[in-house]
Amino acid sequence: MSYTETTTETTTEPIEPIDTFEQVKIVAAAAEDKKASDVTVLKLIGVTTFTDYFVICSANSSRQVQSISDEIEDSLRSKKVRPLHVEGRTNAEWILMDYGTFIVHVFNEKSRQFYDLERLWRDAEKVELSVQS
Repeated sequence: MSYTETTTETTTEPIEPIDTFEQVKIVAAAAEDKKASDVTVLKLIGVTTFTDYFVICSANSSRQVQSISDEIEDSLRSKKVRPLHVEGRTNAEWILMDYGTFIVHVFNEKSRQFYDLERLWRDAEKVELSVQS
C-alpha cells in the first residue's frame, strides 16, 4: 500500500480587527435585513462599566426573533467576532447576545414592552445610525 502525502496551501488574508462601533453597525444592519422593528442603539459609556452599547430590536414572532439573532451571529462571525455568551434561544422571546463591549437584545414585542430597557437605561445616549451602505 502506498501513501501519498499532500499538502494544501491556503492563503488567508489577515482580517483587520473592527472597532466596537463598527460591529454595532453590522448588528443593526443584520437586524434590519431580517425586518427587525424599532432597532435602537444605546451608548452606555460613562453610564455603566460592564458594556459600551446595547443594541435592542423587536420581532413579530419567536421564529423571527431566532432568525434575527442567527443573522446577527452569522454577520459578525464572518468578521471573526463571536459572542461570549448567548441566552434565550429555547423560548426565543428575548435572546440576549453578549459580545463584551456590546450586548444585543432581540425581543418579541410583548417582552420588549414588559422589560422596557430604554426606560431602565434612560440615562444612556440614544445613537442614531445610518446602516445603509
